[in-house]
Amino acid sequence: MYEHLETAANPENLKRIVIDPVTRVEGHGKVTLLLDEDNRVKQARLHIVEFRGFERFIQGRPYWELPIMVQRLCGICPVSHHLAAAKAVDQLVGVDQLTPTADKLRRLLHFGQMLQSHALHFFHLASPDLLFGFGSDLAKRNIVGVIQDYPDVGLKGVKLRKYGQEVIRMICGKRVHGTGAIAGGMNKALSAEERDYLLEGIAEAVQWSQEAVELAKRLHLADLEHNGQFAYIRSNFLSLIRADGAMDLYHGGLRARDDLGQDIFDHVDYRQYTDYLREEVRPWSYMKFPYIVSKGKENGWYRVGPLARVNNCDFIDTPLAEAARQDFMAHGAGGPVQGSLAFHWARMIEALHSAEGIQRYLLDPEILGTDLVVKGQKRYAGVGVIEAPRGTLFHHYQIDDQDLVVKANLIVSTTSNNQAMNESIRQVAATYLDGVEPTEGLLNHLEVAIRAYDPCLSCATHALGKMPLELEILDAEERVVSRLQRHA
Repeated sequence: MYEHLETAANPENLKRIVIDPVTRVEGHGKVTLLLDEDNRVKQARLHIVEFRGFERFIQGRPYWELPIMVQRLCGICPVSHHLAAAKAVDQLVGVDQLTPTADKLRRLLHFGQMLQSHALHFFHLASPDLLFGFGSDLAKRNIVGVIQDYPDVGLKGVKLRKYGQEVIRMICGKRVHGTGAIAGGMNKALSAEERDYLLEGIAEAVQWSQEAVELAKRLHLADLEHNGQFAYIRSNFLSLIRADGAMDLYHGGLRARDDLGQDIFDHVDYRQYTDYLREEVRPWSYMKFPYIVSKGKENGWYRVGPLARVNNCDFIDTPLAEAARQDFMAHGAGGPVQGSLAFHWARMIEALHSAEGIQRYLLDPEILGTDLVVKGQKRYAGVGVIEAPRGTLFHHYQIDDQDLVVKANLIVSTTSNNQAMNESIRQVAATYLDGVEPTEGLLNHLEVAIRAYDPCLSCATHALGKMPLELEILDAEERVVSRLQRHA
């Protein structure tokens, strides 16, 4: 697509635009553009410049600490890391099948996580751009502006997220960084009172999720030509899939499809992921670049997350979400939907599926069971894979005879989307910034492209999306010739 914009031929003779930091990204990231004297874009890169090292400093820790420790990777999707680690730890204690109640409690917990995270991203972070326009008044382009101008939309988004958090709280004791999953099962049963409390709000949550799907659809179709082509790239897709081809956010085999929707591999045991996926390192970013082995480094990069999951699955096993999926896929012209902004529509379909799933489990008598833990024989390696809100998440651990971690490998969702996000910003840069004077509105176009992927975010950058931002244009001698600032 736009690989030619990854590395400029003569960077020393080009002007440099730096967006540092990119707002609403977990940790610190920046975008750099290299332009010639006519402002023609010659290079565009998304850099992840923070190194965290979780894979190293959990080494030497006892394996049973991992489901709690790894939650600290993120304040937005701690449940996803908690469950992925728990699935890996299950294998370390020799457990391949949980009790029915423990399995359903984990799935209920995961649906709560998906619902709150998707609601947060769509209503708090994405909807200001979609409702007001990418280049609209900066002072209004935030959740407060949404609540002022679209109070019904804004408040329902806040309440939908709150309901998902309440599901988490009932199971884990806290909305963020609680405890629930342990080796071989769960540490607490759900009481009838907790179940009844959640049942009081589930009908509204399902209704609001339906309305969110309709809103996302309406906004996307309002200008289909623009929204379909903005940050448009063609890619492979990767996700978990249930044995019967249904979307499964908690467990399944790996399915990869190419940009035409043809299988690359299907129903692969995720414990064998290293046979199918590799990670490439590039010198200008701390974030790796995964790719599918059989497709090679150049053609094997892929996308994960809502767009991948909705494209990859054969059906969704909740009726309202399945009807919404069929409507969505009708816009793919017989193949996968490729437009990056379609992530938002797919994300709300998953939110609806999550709300329906919560309702299903709350009405299941087994959810109140007390048989929660299974024991097995020790193993020395475990792989846990789950569909986090942002995409397929891998946790892989090895332990020694003292039950201490000796090796860990994590492939987080945003890492899998790394190349795709770079390709998307290059498309936007080539389309909107090539040969023109940059403005704050055009600057936001680059962020909109990144934001479509909902890359893992820190809690601090959620605050109304008003993190300070500075764009500098330098001449060939590194002298600042123009500066654009956004203040917090």
